[in-house]
Amino acid sequence: MSGEALRDLNIPLGSEKKNESSINGSYDKSHAKHTNETLEERQRNESSRLVETPVNGCQKPNSGVEVGNSEVEYIESGNLKDVEDVEQALKALLDGLDSKDWVLVCEALNNVRRLSLFHKEAMVGMLESVIPLIVKSLKNPRSAVCKTAIMTSADIFNAYSDDIIDSLDLMLLQLLLKSSQDKRFVCEAAERALIAMTTWASPILLLPKLQPYLKNRNPRIRAKASMCFCRSVPRLGVDGIKAYGIDMLIQIAATQLSDRLPESREAARILLLELQAVYEKSNVFTPTSVPEDPERSTWEHFCQSKLSPLNAQAVLRVTSIARESLVLGS
Repeated sequence: MSGEALRDLNIPLGSEKKNESSINGSYDKSHAKHTNETLEERQRNESSRLVETPVNGCQKPNSGVEVGNSEVEYIESGNLKDVEDVEQALKALLDGLDSKDWVLVCEALNNVRRLSLFHKEAMVGMLESVIPLIVKSLKNPRSAVCKTAIMTSADIFNAYSDDIIDSLDLMLLQLLLKSSQDKRFVCEAAERALIAMTTWASPILLLPKLQPYLKNRNPRIRAKASMCFCRSVPRLGVDGIKAYGIDMLIQIAATQLSDRLPESREAARILLLELQAVYEKSNVFTPTSVPEDPERSTWEHFCQSKLSPLNAQAVLRVTSIARESLVLGS
């Protein structure tokens, strides 16, 4: 009896342990599952809070893309609309351009563009203070600010042309740098600004500003400056080129002809062809004005008299090839 009783007593003891183990196991699994769900829910909440965190007061999701590009609209000059309140826009202009909030800076830059387009005279007295702040934005590492400042520069050239020639040095280097950098959309905007500069600024005033950059240590800056120089010279006209000094211009072009970058060399080639045309046009002789030695008035003799033998040979090679191509084409 005692053995059977012990067996009877052992059975519930074993089952209780098994049941207890089963309960504990299910509790552990349930607790672990609940803990994982809590962690996942907490992570989701943290992620949603990060996405919904406002950037500069704008409720835009942080998608990993530069938010500035989605917040700033690049408005072409032809699509700009007038400011609502001219007086208020002028009053807030300098503070906006100097703001630490880059979105406000872009808004102020666009207001500069609007004012220069619709209220040119109202802003002319502020240009001395406005242009250094535009240059500050040109140096800004944020692409949205930089590109808006470049577009502003183009509109300033268009509106004020020679009125800003004294402040041009501040802008010119930055535009040459931006036009030669790797970011394509910034580079293209800077190219358009430089074209606007060479279109609207008087060449007689612009060429001396460009000349120092033709010898810059940075080959890309030299190339961009060469292209600007090449575009500006023809705007002088025949008389203007002769007055500026065709001998000096041919020496500048000959130097650029041996530059490292093809852009510089191509600009020099175009300039030399322009100078050759001007020289030959200004040395057309009538029967009553033929010089004693016509050979001394030729383009070849002119190049040899103004350039070193090596440079003269390079210039004559370029211009003769172009002439032969023209003859064959006709």
